[in-house]
Formats: sequence, structure tokens, C-alpha cells
Amino acid sequence: MNIFSLFENHIRKSVESIDLKLESVEILSRVSAEPPRDASHGDISTNAAMVLAKPAGMKPRDLAEKLAAELEKVDGVDAINIAGPGFINISLSDAYWQGHLGEVFKAGNDFGCGLVSDGAKVNVEYVSANPTGPMHVGHCRGAVVGDALANLLAFAGFEVTKEYYVNDAGGQIDVLAGSLFHRYREALGEDPGPMPDGFYPGEYLLEPAGMLAEEYGNKLHDMSEELRIKLLKETAISSMMALIKRDLAALNIHHDVFFSERDLHTEKGGKSTIDSMLERMREKGFVYDGKLPPPKGEVPEDWEDREQTLFRSTEVGDDMDRALVKSDGSYTYFAADVAYFQDKYDRGFKRMIYVLGADHSGYAKRLKAVAQAVAGDEAQLDVLFCQLVKLMRDGEPVTMSKRAGSFVTLRDVVDEVGRDAVRFMMLYRKAEAPLDFDFAKVTEQSKDNPVFYVQYAHARISSVMRQVKRELPELDKSAEALAKADLALLEDDGEIGLVRKLSEYPRIIEQAARADEPHRLAFYLYELASELHSHWNKGKESPTLRFINQENPQLTLSRLVLLRTIATVIASGLAIIGVDAPEEMR
Repeated sequence: MNIFSLFENHIRKSVESIDLKLESVEILSRVSAEPPRDASHGDISTNAAMVLAKPAGMKPRDLAEKLAAELEKVDGVDAINIAGPGFINISLSDAYWQGHLGEVFKAGNDFGCGLVSDGAKVNVEYVSANPTGPMHVGHCRGAVVGDALANLLAFAGFEVTKEYYVNDAGGQIDVLAGSLFHRYREALGEDPGPMPDGFYPGEYLLEPAGMLAEEYGNKLHDMSEELRIKLLKETAISSMMALIKRDLAALNIHHDVFFSERDLHTEKGGKSTIDSMLERMREKGFVYDGKLPPPKGEVPEDWEDREQTLFRSTEVGDDMDRALVKSDGSYTYFAADVAYFQDKYDRGFKRMIYVLGADHSGYAKRLKAVAQAVAGDEAQLDVLFCQLVKLMRDGEPVTMSKRAGSFVTLRDVVDEVGRDAVRFMMLYRKAEAPLDFDFAKVTEQSKDNPVFYVQYAHARISSVMRQVKRELPELDKSAEALAKADLALLEDDGEIGLVRKLSEYPRIIEQAARADEPHRLAFYLYELASELHSHWNKGKESPTLRFINQENPQLTLSRLVLLRTIATVIASGLAIIGVDAPEEMR
């Protein structure tokens, strides 16, 4: 029920009716119908004449007049204005908007749902923090962006899997095991000295260390190094992942899949997933034995001046070929990346989205090269980068968390301001833009606090529903009665303006889903809430505009339809973002 898509179809039919004899109909894909930047110009603006004039051998203004004559025949069109060199601005009648409100009300929670896809499988991998400690605020933004994006895509009609890649096979796990052993010795009452440089000093290892000491006593000292390290790694990873899952749950984030990097290295039937990937890629010509040239500028960690197994990624858009096997015979991180993408593709995903921190910005080309090598044009890979979050308190930087050892934890932030404020504010800037998160501002009860302003709009509507029960107890306010309300009674410009704003919701969902930009939804909800609050305030000055009119119960019923619809859209959008829609706020 996207009226802008509907009018794009009307425009195409108008083009067909005047028979422009275009050499290719593909150019019609560039024709758009969208809200004009200036609301005074009308309800829908189209660039059709500007796009089609040259291919049609006409002046834009002349073509605009022909198209306008056809579009005037469309039901609901009240007036058409041609602006500038040929932009066409369409104004719709109040009757059209009143009828549209009725359709939106009947659609209910399905309004804007399932308009982009019919169930294509999408994998969204986000957070994927190393299991070496609690989540910190640097992970928080990617966690929220990834989760909201996954929710958005599911609402838009995709079959979405939320995935977390557990980096449990690298050198950082060896360091984590050593750090845990240090804490274990402390738990036994030993004095191992200060924590070695490069180890993880946070207090979060005290609990698993205490559990080891209680269960094993000093038996870890008597174990072979191999068994001891294995036990320490398993305990540390299990403990840290439990901690991470609790942190994510505080943000209402729950992944469908936790994929272990170790599984890629584990041999099954004498062969690991990475082994199998290398064989497949060698057959396709993307794996070869050779030497990398000396790199220009900064030397990558995995570059070695020797004959080695390489991935021919320059053939698929990368800046350089990549090493797959280290000098000690173990696989590089990149080898695991290739095998991991191969695994996703084998699981049937045709679109994979990676949500990464800004410090991984160099990964985009190599990941896209991997996708092209593994799947060709059969799969799409998108990489989103989330810029840093700067924590402030009244304009001053926030100090570090002692428990974490060196950073502010995600739980520190959630515990202080609440899940809703964190999730909404992490989406109130485009992911690629830096974000200042001020504890004082996100707890204000004012228009300057977007999450409060949007939630307050929903709570205000709920208060009207409670008030109307008291003031008009005999009025039938059932869903059946609301569906039969006379919406032609909604004549005020503010009421029609709210319906116009509601009509943008499916378009916002489609655009945000196609662009992987959930922040658009947060912006839209703020704008919708702002229009509601503005109209509400007019009712303080003009009693005839108040939502409850005791002298005209039928008008009240019509206004309740408008309010219920606004509340449904706000609740729908907040649910996608992962924020509650409260009925009361104190």
C-alpha cells in the first residue's frame, strides 16, 4: 500500500497513453514519485518529464503538460502544477486522503509489511566481538544497527537469519586462556605477580577463575600443558560467550546462530571446512602457489616473503592477492573468511550483510572479492561500517569502567539510561557518521530527546483512549465501529497532514530496507511524532480541534481512527527498532 509506488504506475501508464515511442523502456526505471521537499508544492512530485524528454525528443515542459493532462484523469487527483523546467507536482483531494486513512486503518499491523521481498533468504552478521570480555560501547552501535536492520528486512518480507561469528580460533584466545590461568592462581591464594602486559586485566575473569579453583583445586598445575590449555580455552570461551549473551539480552538482542570459527578448522572425516574450500577454490582457479610482491606503504600482518598458498582476489576486484596459509602451516584469518562465506552460501543465503566497526573499513573490498569468487553473480554481499560512539555527560567525556579494565561496558550504558534510549539513539545518526551519546540529553523529557518524544506520542494517544472511555462511555469504540467511522468528517489541514505523513511509512520501509539504512525509520518516527504533538497543541488553542468532542461523538470516532492508526504505525516502527511503545509515561 505504497501510494508513491502506485503513482509511479499511474505515471508509467500516462507515458504509455501518449505513445512516446521510447527506444528502451528501461529508462522508465529512473522515473520517481516522491513527497516534494516543500509541502506547499503538493503531495507527490515526479521527475518523469525531466527524465523522458530527451529520449522522446521533446522539451521537458511540453512533455510535462502532456503527462499532466493524463494524470488529471487519475482518481483522487485534485490539481497538478508544473514547476521549473518540467517537474510535475500532484495534489490529491481530501477525499482521497480520507479514503486512504480507512485503508491504512484496516491494514493494521500489516501496513508497510512485506512490500520488498517474498521471502528471499538474508544473513545478517553483526556484533561478532572477540569472546575476550564483556561487550563495550564500541560494540553497542553495531549491535543495534545490525539488529534493527535484521528486523527491518524481516518486516519488509525477507527470511532473515541473525548471526554472530564467534572468533574463537585466534591468538587472542591463547592470551585469554593465559589471563584466566593467572586469575585461577590468584583464586587459589597464590601470588602470580602483576598481570603480564598484553593480557586481559578486567575483573570479569574472576568468576570463571573462582569456579575453576572450586572445581579442580590445584589440579590444573598437575595437568599436561595441552590438557590445561584446552580446559582453560573452553572455560574462558564458554564464560565469555555467556557474558556477551547476557549483555546483548540487556539490549533485547538475540541471535539465531552463533557460528564458531573453530568449526571451520575442525577436521571431519580427515578434512576441515577450510580444506574443502581450498580444494573448491583451487579448481575454480582462485587458489594458487606463488609469492606476493613487496607491499607498498604499510606492511600487512599476513604478508611473508616466501612461496605460499595464495587467493587470487585481484581477479575479482581486490587490491592484492591474499595469503591463505601461514609459514607454520596454520590458516590465516582470511582463509577462515573465505570458508565462512562459502558456508553461508552453501546454506542457501543469496544475500549476506556484514555489520562491522569503522576499524575494519579495509575489509570491504576483500569480502566483496570473496563473494564474487565463491558465488559470482548468484549472491549479493553488503558491508556496513559503524563509526565510533563518543560517550559524554553534560559535554564531558565519560571515564572508563574499572570492571572492564580499559573501556566503558555496554551494560554500564544500558543500566544507566535504559535499553530504549540506547537503541533509539544509536540509530539517530547514519551508521557511517560519528555519534555523540550524552547521558544527560538522552534522559531529558523534551523534544530534544528523540526517543522520549516518539514514545510520548504513543503514550499521549493511549491517554486519549482512556479519556474517551470516561467522557463518552456510551460511544461504541470497538474495532467494528471504528471501521465504519465517517472519515469525511476529518477536514482540518492538520488531520489531513497527519494522514499524508502516515502514507510515507511503506515508502520509508522500502527505502530503508533496500539501502540497509534503519536510521531512516528513526527519523521518520520523530517527524510523525512531531506532527502529532503539533496538532495536539493546536487543540489547546482551538477546542474544536481536540480529539474528543462530546457534542459530536461521530467526529470523535473518526478522530479515534486517526489516532489508532498513528499509534499502530509508531508501535510498528518502534518494534522494528527494538524499542517499547509505552501506554503511559511518568
